[in-house]
Amino acid sequence: MIIFLDDSGDPGFKVGKGSTASLVIALVIFDDELEGEETSLKIKRLKRELGLKDTFEFKFHKCRSEYRRRFLERVANCDFRVRAIVMDKGRIYGPELRSSKESFYNFTIKTVLKNHQGTISNAKLRLDGHGEKALRRQLRVYLSRELGPGIIKDLKFKDSGRDVLIQLADMVAGSIRVAHDDGSEDHRKIIEPRLEDIWIFGR
Repeated sequence: MIIFLDDSGDPGFKVGKGSTASLVIALVIFDDELEGEETSLKIKRLKRELGLKDTFEFKFHKCRSEYRRRFLERVANCDFRVRAIVMDKGRIYGPELRSSKESFYNFTIKTVLKNHQGTISNAKLRLDGHGEKALRRQLRVYLSRELGPGIIKDLKFKDSGRDVLIQLADMVAGSIRVAHDDGSEDHRKIIEPRLEDIWIFGR
């Protein structure tokens, strides 16, 4: 089992002054790594079809709508499942979470991984490696402590610009957040068959 994780939105709480209304963490789970490799090839072929360079990075909030649609249609029948958490910031009251972006972000990742209802076991976890090295190290230690054994056996940070499956997690997370924040479900509906669970935290 291998999981690709990415987010949409930001962990800030200045909603209305630049921060997003929610933070979404999406897990794209392949129960068979070979299925991940085949999905990766489909995405790379799509880049060629669209006349994009191999180095082009699919990011939901930077892509034109046509690219979003073509991307999601291409992967909609691939063999992966999605578990995601939506943190509606208006429902978050803990002072530590509201005052520390790192604490809120780490807590959100831990929560979606820990509450898996028996669907995740001894998985390899791959996350976007952007950000400060110290923060990545802090997250690694935090998850190891909070999750305990049996959920994640291996964690690595990847360059999203080079890893199209991290890009897949970004596109999925973006589709879910736009549907939640703006009510625009056009993109989320494309990947509906892949959505195993979307948890609106606090409901």
